Amino acid sequence: MGAERVLRTLDSAFDHPVAVIATNGNAQMVTSLSASASAHGLSVGQPVRDARAVCPALRTFTQNPMDEQIFLRTLRRWAGKFSPWVAEQGVSSLVVDLTGCAHLFGGEEQLLAQIETECADLGLTIHAGIADTVGAAWALARYANQPLPMARTGDAIDQEAYATRSRAVKRRNWERGGPAPALRPPGRAQNRIAAPGKTQTALAALPVAALRLENDTLTDLNRLGLRTVQDLAGQARAGLARRFGKDLVRRLDQALGIEPEPVSPAQSTPHFAVRMTVPDPIGLESDIIAAIDRLLPRLCETLTVKGHAARAVRAQFFRADQTMDWFDIGLAKPSANPDRIRPLLLLKTKDIDAGFGIDCVRLEAVKTEPCKPRHHSGHMEAARDATARLSNNSGLDDLIGRIGARVGLEAVTRLHPADSHIPEKVSKTLAAAWSEPELDWPSAPFPRPAVLWRPELVTAEDRPRVPLEFRWRRRPFQTKTAVGPERIAPEWWLDEPDWRTGVRDYWRVTTVSGDRLWLYYAHGAGLSAGWFCHGAFA
Repeated sequence: MGAERVLRTLDSAFDHPVAVIATNGNAQMVTSLSASASAHGLSVGQPVRDARAVCPALRTFTQNPMDEQIFLRTLRRWAGKFSPWVAEQGVSSLVVDLTGCAHLFGGEEQLLAQIETECADLGLTIHAGIADTVGAAWALARYANQPLPMARTGDAIDQEAYATRSRAVKRRNWERGGPAPALRPPGRAQNRIAAPGKTQTALAALPVAALRLENDTLTDLNRLGLRTVQDLAGQARAGLARRFGKDLVRRLDQALGIEPEPVSPAQSTPHFAVRMTVPDPIGLESDIIAAIDRLLPRLCETLTVKGHAARAVRAQFFRADQTMDWFDIGLAKPSANPDRIRPLLLLKTKDIDAGFGIDCVRLEAVKTEPCKPRHHSGHMEAARDATARLSNNSGLDDLIGRIGARVGLEAVTRLHPADSHIPEKVSKTLAAAWSEPELDWPSAPFPRPAVLWRPELVTAEDRPRVPLEFRWRRRPFQTKTAVGPERIAPEWWLDEPDWRTGVRDYWRVTTVSGDRLWLYYAHGAGLSAGWFCHGAFA
C-alpha cells in the first residue's frame, strides 16, 4: 500500500500515468501502477521497456521497499481501531480478524464503507473483502470486482486442425494488446462481502488465481479448462493433489474453511528511533557525522530510560529527491553506550550516496534486548557475572563489532565445548557475537593434540603394538617413545564414515626426528584395520 499511496498522490499532482519500478536481475519491472496507467493497458510485472512502448508518457519512480514496509507498519497500527487482531500479509496487504467487532460499527457493510472513507481521506486506494476465512477475504478483495473469465473448451488450439480452430472462442480484446475493460463500481460492497456460511457460493465464479497459487500451477489449470473456483471444488481432492501437489488442495481448503488459517496478530514491540530534519540538504561526510553525533546520544538515552540495549542499529538518510539510502550495523554485545555504537556507524558513512542532498537523517534501534543495570540472580549467575567483569571483554566485543561491520557478524566465530568423547567433535563453532566465551573448558582424560586432521594412513606392521618403524606422508619415521593406549569407541547411534573402522587405540608417539604424532590402531575386524595418524602435538 506504500506504493499505492505514492501513486495516488503523484497521479493527482501530475495527471500522468505513473508506475513504480524495481530492478529484478538485469531488468527493470513494473511493481505498481496508478489508475491512469492501468487504463492505458499496462500491468504489474511488465518490463519497463514494454510499458514505455505502450505508453510513452509514462513516468516512473524507483521502489523503496523499506519506506513501504514502514508505511504498512504504520497502517497496521491505524487498523487496530477496528480490531485488536491485525497482521501484515506480504508487503502490500493487511489481515484483520473482525470476529465480534463488526457490530460495533453498524455491521460489515458500514464497517467496510468507513474503512474506504477514512483511507480515501488519507489518499489511499484500497481493495477490501470480508469473508469467513482469510483465503476467501483475500480472493474477494482482489477479484470480486474483476470481469468474469469467459468459458472455454480448454483444448490446446495449436494442436487442432485449421478447420476446427475457427470454432474456438476468440481471445478477448485486452489479451491481444487492447485496453482493459472498466471494473465494476467500487461502491458495490455486496460483491466483496461473503455472507456467513456462504463462502463457497461467493467464491464459485472467481478465477483460480484467487486461491493464491503459483504461476506454473495456474498455467496448468488453464490448459485443462479449470478456470474458476467452482471448477476445482467439483474435482476429486486425490486427483488434484496427485497432479498439482498438495499446495493446491491446501489453498482450496483454506479458502473454503475446511483447513483452519488463523490470524496471528503482530506483536507490539518497543520502538526506538530518532530523526532530524535539516533546513538545507547536506552531502559532506562531515555533515553526516555531525548529524549522527546529535542523534545518537538521544537514542541511547531513550534506550537507557526504557531499560533496553541495542543489538542492531539502522541509519537512514532521506534525499531531497524522495529516495533514501541506509545501512545496518550490529553489536557483538547489546549496548546503550554512544561511545561503543558511534565507531561502528562511522565505518559505513563513507558509503552513503548523498545524491542531490540529504534533508533528513534517522537512527533506529531495530533489534533491542532488555538490559537492566541490576537484577536478582542465583549463586551460579552471580559467579559467572563476576568472572565476566574480571575478564573485561568489552574491548573484545568492540573488536568483534568492528570486524563484523565489514565482513558480517556471522563470519566471526569462536569454539565452545561440546558434549562428545569423539576427538573431532569435542568443540562446536558458534558466532562470536551471539555467544559468550567459555572460560572453563572441561579437561580431557588424556592430552589432546594441538592440530587435528582427518585420519591419514600409516604404513606399518598390522598389529596392535606400537611399530618401531613406520612410514607416513612418504617419510620414514622411527619410534623413540610411546605413551598409551587410550581406547575410544565410536558413537554407535550415529553413522560417522571415519569411525566405521570400529574401536581405536590412541598412542602419543615421539619419533627420533622430534615429531610428536597422535597415532591410533583401528580394530576393524578385517575392514580398514591398521595404523592411522590423526594429529600432531605442539
